[in-house]
Amino acid sequence: MASPSQAAPAFVRLAAHPLRWRLLTALADGDLRVRELTDLAAAPQNLVSYHLRLLRNGGLVTAARSSHDGRDSYYRLDLDRCAHALAGTGAALHPALRCAPAPPRLPGGPERRAAPAVLFVCTGNSARSPIAEALLRHHSGGRVATASAGTRPKPEMHPRAVQVLRERYGIDISGQRPRPLDALRRRFDRVITLCDKAREARPDLGDHARHAHWSTPDPAAAAPDGLAAFGQVAADLDTRVRHLLPLLAQNPQAAQTTEAHP
Repeated sequence: MASPSQAAPAFVRLAAHPLRWRLLTALADGDLRVRELTDLAAAPQNLVSYHLRLLRNGGLVTAARSSHDGRDSYYRLDLDRCAHALAGTGAALHPALRCAPAPPRLPGGPERRAAPAVLFVCTGNSARSPIAEALLRHHSGGRVATASAGTRPKPEMHPRAVQVLRERYGIDISGQRPRPLDALRRRFDRVITLCDKAREARPDLGDHARHAHWSTPDPAAAAPDGLAAFGQVAADLDTRVRHLLPLLAQNPQAAQTTEAHP
């Protein structure tokens, strides 16, 4: 029997199973529901649910009820936990294998590649999607063509969204106004929905290269006048945007100016 020091790290034991690896790789692209994971994994739902429970118990995956249809839950890959687990796995084999990831290289400079274009979508375009838009523009240094829109835009930006970006990140969006999804007339390499209602009510968001969903609670619904909920959402989106950057650097596609059909 192997001693504790000889046993495979927990991440290896969890991720090595073929079905669990398929689930992890599917969730790496965005949040999904059980039936969507069942289709992608080509496995029975009860088996998928069993392995999702193991991944949740291992801390690699989390789940939250849909804010639009409470009968559904969205599963999410905890990329920070996975990164720490992978670093620990490497170090368990040899200390020299605990390596920090290299910073992503975005288009610009010697590559001269066209900037990837990313669109964030929520219902009102007054909090979540403009926060994500601003954070991606900030972290990419403007080297990503970034936009946001709403399926039913509000008249103006939520003041708490403006406040949290200004106070915590030094970003000013006070001059920005919510805009309808139908007003956009370009093709995006990635379209990311942040609102469960927007994703479930309008699953067809146009002829774009890649769709993903980040299930993000509405901070205005949680606490309309409180800053804490907006700060939590901004921090979560900040993490997810930083994890998006390597994907944009790895496979940037040229943005093409063409009419979208949302």
